[in-house]
Amino acid sequence: MITSDVLIIGAGSVGVPLALYCAERGLSTVVLEKNASWGRGQNRAAIGGIRATHSDPAKIKISQESIRVVRALQEERNIDVEWRSGGYMFVAYDPEREKAFRDLLVIQKAAGLDIDWIGPDRVRELAPGIRADGLLGGTYSPGDGYASPLMVNSAFHRLAMQAGADFRFGENVLSMRTENDRIIAIKTDKGDYSAATVVNAAGADAAEIASMVDLEIPVHPDCHEAGVTEPVARFMEPMIVDIRPDHESGNYYFYQAETGQIVFCITPKPQAWGKDTDNTSGFLPLVLRRMIELYPRLRNIKVRRTWRGMYPMTPDGLPIVNRPRGLDNFMLAVGMCGQGFMLGPGLGRILAQTIADGAPAPADAHVFEELTLYRKFEGMEMLK
Repeated sequence: MITSDVLIIGAGSVGVPLALYCAERGLSTVVLEKNASWGRGQNRAAIGGIRATHSDPAKIKISQESIRVVRALQEERNIDVEWRSGGYMFVAYDPEREKAFRDLLVIQKAAGLDIDWIGPDRVRELAPGIRADGLLGGTYSPGDGYASPLMVNSAFHRLAMQAGADFRFGENVLSMRTENDRIIAIKTDKGDYSAATVVNAAGADAAEIASMVDLEIPVHPDCHEAGVTEPVARFMEPMIVDIRPDHESGNYYFYQAETGQIVFCITPKPQAWGKDTDNTSGFLPLVLRRMIELYPRLRNIKVRRTWRGMYPMTPDGLPIVNRPRGLDNFMLAVGMCGQGFMLGPGLGRILAQTIADGAPAPADAHVFEELTLYRKFEGMEMLK
């Protein structure tokens, strides 16, 4: 049996940065991943946005940490990850959206987020060519940004290996055995393991992993599609988000990457539950209609590629991050709801510190309280 301080199930958006920060804290760290390499689940489908602009204080806290982490990769560790602080802009074209955004500013500013309401002229300055008819303004958070998911997690994986983390790919977890409120053995198709702390960071497979210890967690994947265009000369900075729904879709969002491409995504209506990641013929007509209506100058840019990934969803759009009752050495880091890439770096650092110290830092305690498995799961995070 292979024994370690920390055993992480899943080498994705959460598991890889968590492995880095555990190993850097001197914890012997093993990562089990069923796929042939890291990031082969939902991470490779991420479009690259990292925002602290949320409606929940816990997610704001985690994402602020993620921004610091990713910026530090580029500015302090000198690793190019194509990070750009272009900001996020949630636009409003109706009084209902304007009021909701303005009301939300109170929560966001109280949580320490650098954000404010901007008028139509400033919106058009940041995004030249955006539709002016009916534009009331929007919220703008200049510290948010975007980076390359492939380059970011490549950096985390390389640094984690250098720090001593042991990644074991192509290995399926088959069962876990408990005794006296602890997981004492993890069996895979290649070996047996034990660890002082076991972390479920299995993304879309999180519920199946939890069921091995008779734990039911409300995480169910649905499918979303995204696309990327040819590169063009820079003409806009922020990620633009339009949360107005129509009869076929919910919110949609797009940005111009550091290298010039427009990257875009949309929330389908109804949700497409399941694990089918084959992209569809209906995605482009739907998303492009809405994007061109909002931003007509996008009309003649050529689309290069589309893809489909999974959002491991919870009923309220918030992650589950804590230890479940009756399993003292089991940590849940699941249900990222399609935001694993933006939450993973900060969550990895927070979890590693919590595991190493045996308890959350005082400044992080509210994260575990708000994101407990035992909350009511009522409503839906507004900026999901």
